[in-house]
Amino acid sequence: AFRLSPFAFRLSPFAFRLLPFLFPQFVIYFAIMAEFQLESKYSPTGDQPKAIKKLREGIESGKPFQTLLGITGSGKTYTIAKLIEAVQKPTMIISHNKTLAAQLYGEFKSFFPNNAVEYFISYYDYYQPEAYLPVTDTYIEKDSDINDEIEKLRLKATSSLMARKDVIVVASVSSIFGLGSPEDYKNQIIVFKKGETIDRKALMKSLVKIHYNRNDMAFARSTFRIRGDVIEIFPAYADNPIRLEFWGEEIDAIHITDPVTGISLEELEFTVIYPARHFVTNEETLNESFTLIRRELEERLNYFRSEDKLIEAQRLEQRTEFDLEMIKELGFCSGIENYSRHLTMRKAGQRPFTLFDFFPKDYLLIIDESHATIPQVRAMYNGDFSRKRVLVEYGFRLPSAHDNRPMKFEEFENLIKQCVFVSATPSDYELEKCEGEVVEQIIRPTGLLDPEIVLHPSKNQIDHLISEIRKRVERKERVLVTTLTKKMAENLADYLKNNHIRVRYMHSEINSLERISILRDLRIGTFDVLVGINLLREGLDLPEVSLVAILDADKQGFLRSERSLFQISGRAARNDKGRVIFYADKITPAMKKVMDETIRRREIQKIYNDKHGIQPVTIYKTLEEINKITTIADVNASYQSTKDSRQKFDMKPKNRLEALNMVDQLTIEMEKAAEQLDFEKAAAIRDDIMELKKRNKI
Repeated sequence: AFRLSPFAFRLSPFAFRLLPFLFPQFVIYFAIMAEFQLESKYSPTGDQPKAIKKLREGIESGKPFQTLLGITGSGKTYTIAKLIEAVQKPTMIISHNKTLAAQLYGEFKSFFPNNAVEYFISYYDYYQPEAYLPVTDTYIEKDSDINDEIEKLRLKATSSLMARKDVIVVASVSSIFGLGSPEDYKNQIIVFKKGETIDRKALMKSLVKIHYNRNDMAFARSTFRIRGDVIEIFPAYADNPIRLEFWGEEIDAIHITDPVTGISLEELEFTVIYPARHFVTNEETLNESFTLIRRELEERLNYFRSEDKLIEAQRLEQRTEFDLEMIKELGFCSGIENYSRHLTMRKAGQRPFTLFDFFPKDYLLIIDESHATIPQVRAMYNGDFSRKRVLVEYGFRLPSAHDNRPMKFEEFENLIKQCVFVSATPSDYELEKCEGEVVEQIIRPTGLLDPEIVLHPSKNQIDHLISEIRKRVERKERVLVTTLTKKMAENLADYLKNNHIRVRYMHSEINSLERISILRDLRIGTFDVLVGINLLREGLDLPEVSLVAILDADKQGFLRSERSLFQISGRAARNDKGRVIFYADKITPAMKKVMDETIRRREIQKIYNDKHGIQPVTIYKTLEEINKITTIADVNASYQSTKDSRQKFDMKPKNRLEALNMVDQLTIEMEKAAEQLDFEKAAAIRDDIMELKKRNKI
């Protein structure tokens, strides 16, 4: 079936839709070919036309590496969007920062509204890896809190890569961590066609195999339910369920429905259901993997016994046998990823399957803020290996657990076909890969100059900062303040709040979707000052910010290095009144380089502005535009209060089916609130359910 896809690309859209009916005996891999079409009211200006042309020529000539050196506010994102449109390649964009990745996702989604722009980051809000501390004989069990919304977005990304070519995936470095085999994922796809005859028992077994659970009461993602001659499936990666209506054993109709009302939104001729998890396997492979796991277990037990390590041997045997029994009975176990080498039939030491394997061979890789992303990718493997080594030595895991890992940096490099590094401050690695040749983009189309940098002594710095903040608040502008430690940031935020300044504090414990909500609130004026440590540096588009205050700018180190100071200062570069204050008692070499380079860039921009008669102006976005580029924050929305809950479900259902659907949705929300120990919210939603049942006699 996969050999049909090149032929399918040359078919007309009408003929392509007939493929399921022409080849009913195959499960066809649907590869929809569509062109990237960029939609924007802007056109390339300044350095952008030259940069786009040079990057395109590099891609077309087969250059493996290129570097775009673009200063803050020069429109690097727009340049990359034009490049994607020009070369028409499926694209992965990697960012080191989840907050920045979310912003990029929003921007590219607005640039390519008719194409598949997806989001792929770690789905853990909290993650405590499994570990053992021999010194204190302390075993730390794996503990995590998975964000269901992000898991949905991850599944949506891989399903889009299976279904079409016009895909842009904005990812974090979690893209180098192991996923299931893409071949197994493809083989588990289920296609439903109108008019097809299906054994419904076999259908239910197939859905269970790809991790969909039957739940006739609480209908949510990754579940299916049966109501008479109707089977409804809620895909794990979608916002709307699929309804299959049967006439006997024949599919009479296929509908996309509203999850609350059950109303049909669209009727389909065919639909495709992708697995609810990335790790899927068939029964034959599972049985073979059990044999391999037991063989490895026996070898390891013999080793421990020969070394007289009887405790380790007993520990490993009990744990492994328990895990195998769990997998056999339930299909999974805690820590199943540690057996991934055997479950995916890989050889010892072979790299894991990752998101990269879901892309076609001719994909384009964009590494955003590469000076920070590359070191992060490089560091991942060694940290994971050292933790697993102790677990293996003391009998907590089999040696094959080492193969559940992120990619080594060399493996990552081997997967790169064509790559563009994007940074205002590229490191030696990028320059070396590009043989010192970079594409510069240092003129801003808006005419904005680099922000003026002002020095102020650290004495009385907080009083001076408050006076500067008040000036900006009067002009309805925003302020960013960076400190060196979390404690300093917390104390400063409290102090500013006591001085009647609307302030928020962003820290590492806030989940990635909530961070986007905070940045949105800053931009729309819900508060005026945001305090943080190093979360506010690279790439964030905040034109409302006119002042960046850097406390302890002369404390040399990573957070006050030349690159860090450049990036932090750049947050004020999108406002025509932008200013940066270095609170310091001396000028360090890093500070001097930043100040000198800022003066040079200001001169270049001034000359360009004078030549073209450009008056620098801040490009403010409307509330609608801000909401659009921070759209990822909306998936985290839930009940905020009893009042919100009642408003949302106060409408009168049109029929009993609609009322039942509402009850299902409310039940899911109630259970979720109870799991999070938010019993007040759970009780409020329970009252809504009782009221709804009473009103509709359910």
